[in-house]
Amino acid sequence: MHCVQGRKDYMEHLDKIYRQSDISWFTPVELFKPWYAHGIAEAILRTANLSVPLKIYEIGGGSGTCAKGIMDYIKLNAPERVYNSMTYISVEISPSLAKIQRETVGVVLSHSSKFKVECRDATDRSGWGKETVKNNLVGLLCLRCLIIFRMILSMQKIKFLHGWKCGSTNKMTGWRIASNMETLSELYKPLEDPLIKNCLEIVNLSKKQASPSGVRLMTDTLWSKVFPRPRRCWLPTGCLKLLEVVHKALPKMSLIVSDFNYLPDVRIPGERAPLVSTKKDGRSSDYDSYLEAKGDADIFFPTDFGLLERIDHFCSGWLKLHEGASSKQGRKRRTIMLDTSSFMEEFGLPSRTRTKDGYNPLLDDFKNTKFYLSVPTHNIK
Repeated sequence: MHCVQGRKDYMEHLDKIYRQSDISWFTPVELFKPWYAHGIAEAILRTANLSVPLKIYEIGGGSGTCAKGIMDYIKLNAPERVYNSMTYISVEISPSLAKIQRETVGVVLSHSSKFKVECRDATDRSGWGKETVKNNLVGLLCLRCLIIFRMILSMQKIKFLHGWKCGSTNKMTGWRIASNMETLSELYKPLEDPLIKNCLEIVNLSKKQASPSGVRLMTDTLWSKVFPRPRRCWLPTGCLKLLEVVHKALPKMSLIVSDFNYLPDVRIPGERAPLVSTKKDGRSSDYDSYLEAKGDADIFFPTDFGLLERIDHFCSGWLKLHEGASSKQGRKRRTIMLDTSSFMEEFGLPSRTRTKDGYNPLLDDFKNTKFYLSVPTHNIK
């Protein structure tokens, strides 16, 4: 960025990149390579127990830019034994992206023996095999296995909830269906899906915990019964399913997540509603309804990071939805949420993405993105 004068020049440069590409949106790791990935790598090295081999899983690896950047950084900045014994596994559902990732990382020959792509669905428990991580961790912030989610929670397929009344049993779920090849519509059925039920309970639990007082909660409940108002909201069932699987497969893993925490100018109604966009002739346009999106379209969901933390605690077994639950309670995890600018100022090199006049697009233009870090603990009950 040192060759760019300021924000105007940067925006012109960005516009040129998008016009020359079929891609409708570039992630920060692509726009600011290798510095964005280097920041993540530094966070890994600071929280890892480097006395044991480092094993990294990345879910949603895109073109492999993040993987290569992290491995480059570890090779140059970590003790030689750390790099030589590390394993980097990309879990990628797309065969075409899996091929691109191998090519990207394979540019550095020494990375090839340490990097592999598992072409599978990360939410399928069978793909993770038997429990991988045993109770052989030492210390408070040790890291035997690390999971990286980067800009994928916002794009999960979310089951659609509409029209349920607070305090009522009349709850309905809905999702998009195709009645024919031209028309898409929504179908509503009684709430029976256990994944949706759990997700809804976690959402409601977070609302109760955020309530200022029991009196206020009681007043709101009574009011909703007298004057029921249908609600439309989007539930992160994809996120819940993924974390359930990962926690069962790798109960002692550490987690780094980066994603949108809000999206501007969303036209679709509802809590946590997505931004649905498409690109034509180098220009992006947004849809008023996800049902209008035909052909190629990007669907971006904002991640509620407070809700993500509760889902993380639920999947680890520490957060119980019902008092007196019979299952064994897990240990509380140590978590922290940072906006991208704070994360990069702590772990990255912000000077590398700064223009001549001091403008920094990574810190200034990505204020709607955050990082979530979660590690297992052994002295917190």
